[in-house]
Amino acid sequence: MQGEVSKFTRRVATVLMLAVMLAAPASARDPVQLDRNGQPRSERAQWVYRIVAKWGSHVQEAYRSDVRRWADSMGDVFAKAPLPALRRAAEARSFAGMNDALLAAASPAGSPPPRSATGGKALGDIDRDLVYVPVTPCRILDTRVAGGPIPANSFRDFDLTDVVRFAPQGGDTSNCGVGDKGSFAAAALNITVVNPNAAGYITAFPYLASQPTAATINYAAGDIRNGLAIVRLDQSAAAYEFSVYSFAQTHLVADIVGYFREPEATALSCQVLVSAVNNASAGVATISSPVCPAGFTAASGGCRSENTAAWAYLFGSYSTDTQHVCQFWNPSGVRPLTAHVKCCRTPGK
Repeated sequence: MQGEVSKFTRRVATVLMLAVMLAAPASARDPVQLDRNGQPRSERAQWVYRIVAKWGSHVQEAYRSDVRRWADSMGDVFAKAPLPALRRAAEARSFAGMNDALLAAASPAGSPPPRSATGGKALGDIDRDLVYVPVTPCRILDTRVAGGPIPANSFRDFDLTDVVRFAPQGGDTSNCGVGDKGSFAAAALNITVVNPNAAGYITAFPYLASQPTAATINYAAGDIRNGLAIVRLDQSAAAYEFSVYSFAQTHLVADIVGYFREPEATALSCQVLVSAVNNASAGVATISSPVCPAGFTAASGGCRSENTAAWAYLFGSYSTDTQHVCQFWNPSGVRPLTAHVKCCRTPGK
């Protein structure tokens, strides 16, 4: 079986080369269905031809990567992917969609790698909490496109903050909505190990920090295995933010789905609202403050008899979530009375 895969991989490499160089002879009626010698291609080879012909120029232009190198790194993936997955990859409308279709085919669960993350808003720390900010899932690195596989028993350093575009790392041609956010403490990354040449593991950790003993992802030879990891980042002025160690040689793909930043202290925003003067007749008078605006909550309140020469007596007051209520006793005549409320909110909430 291994020999058959190796033979097929060599055939795929030939197909890739033909597709990249667009070398199909003019006599070929259909370069997708026929090879250079005019012989019918297998269904697998046809889908591979379509994928490389469709995305080869994109790899060259967007990532400044050698197409032959990309084709070589994708050979095993093309060889092992089920035909339906190859068809979905060939019909994908985006480069990321094409990659996801192939990665999904070989993942242990047979489903696409998770492209979103849900959970709490804060990450606990020994002395502080970090605030989680979700982002639209976006590719920040793909060693099959740029950089080549991580060699066995070695490290690869990656950039994440203050980035204009992630294309030099094989990622998206944008900054993924995080490159302009300044330094932040940690990132939520969906990391995929692609075709390691032996069983082993990877460990992701802050750049220049000591390598932890815990593994981020364990893998077997030939795996395409992914997992969501919270990766702490270096926040110094260094050029990189995190490093990845791999026990065996492997390709690596990573998407960012969110990041963690230090909390920012925010002062309360408050305003005091005072009722119009109520001219209360003798007896019990109930006076209410205005209602707090939407988004504000009544934090406190008060009551006032406006005529200091002729007092009304306050015998009760209370606050609801939105206003303050006062109850007076007016012994005689007409007394001017008011109620006020202090409404507060935390900006941004």
